[in-house]
Order: sequence, then C-alpha cells, then structure tokens
Amino acid sequence: MNEFEELLTGGHPNSLGNTLQVVEAVLADKKKLKQLYECYFSEDEVVRLRVSNGMKRVCIEHPEWVYEHLDGLLNEISKIDQASTQWTLALLFQMLEDRMTPQQKAAATEIMKHNLAHHKDWIVLNNTSMVLAEWAKTDDDLAKWVKPQLKKLLKDPHKSVARRAEKLLSSLD
Repeated sequence: MNEFEELLTGGHPNSLGNTLQVVEAVLADKKKLKQLYECYFSEDEVVRLRVSNGMKRVCIEHPEWVYEHLDGLLNEISKIDQASTQWTLALLFQMLEDRMTPQQKAAATEIMKHNLAHHKDWIVLNNTSMVLAEWAKTDDDLAKWVKPQLKKLLKDPHKSVARRAEKLLSSLD
C-alpha cells in the first residue's frame, strides 16, 4: 500500500476523506502524480473513488500532467467497472480533448459510447452523454450514433438523466 492509498482509505464512503490533502501534495510535486494514479489499482473501491476525484482536481489545475497518463486511462483505467471511475473518465477526456491525438480521441469516444450504452448509473449517463453530445457537434458519425442513445435516455427513470438527454438532443438539432 503506497502512502496515498493509505491516506485515501477509510472514513465514510461518500466523503472525500483525505483527497484534498493528497491533491495538494501532488500539486506541490508533479512526481507524486504517478503514486496517485497507481491507487486506481487498489482493491478498495472507496480509494478508487477518491483517486478519481483527485485526478479530476489535478487535471483542472494541470491538464498537461494528467495527459501524460492518458494512454493508461484509455487502456487500463477504462476497464475498471466502477461508476465513479467511468464518470470521471468522461470529464477527464473532455478536459484533455484538445491534447488528444486522433487515435486517443477515437479510443476515448469508444469507451464513452460503451459506457453510455451499458451503464445504469445516473452520473455516468449524465457526464458521458454530455461529453459525447459536445463532441458530436463536430462529428457527424458520432451525432448519428448519439442521437438514438439520447432518445432512449428520455425514458430513463432518473429525471436528471431524462432532462439532460432532452437538452442535449435539442442542442444537436
């Protein structure tokens, strides 16, 4: 267990725990980002939730630092079947879009398409649909794919998902 994993362990599962302390340490020393990233491989899902939150916070401040881990996010972290990881990935992809190669953006798009089609978590659906719809504004093929998905989400039992889908559909028309 690395130092950050230990700090991110315990407490109420819906709390940030020591996430802000870890983020401050990373922001003070870029070399520590790798240690935070490695916590994605923790057995503890609460740790992984807090890592996701921490990575998002670091990306807001230093997207170029997180971009250095993009291939890992695409190839390793995207395989973690945890809602908090999946909805955070959509946000990270959005923040990193302007740095992505065409291949990375295509991979990110496929990951989000899979998550939108298969996840039931309302935050995954909201964040992923938001990013895909935004990207679809400049990608006709993606727009053709995402519109029927958004139409399905109009019937989602989560009102926030249905309302978001309605707004996103109108923004694409």
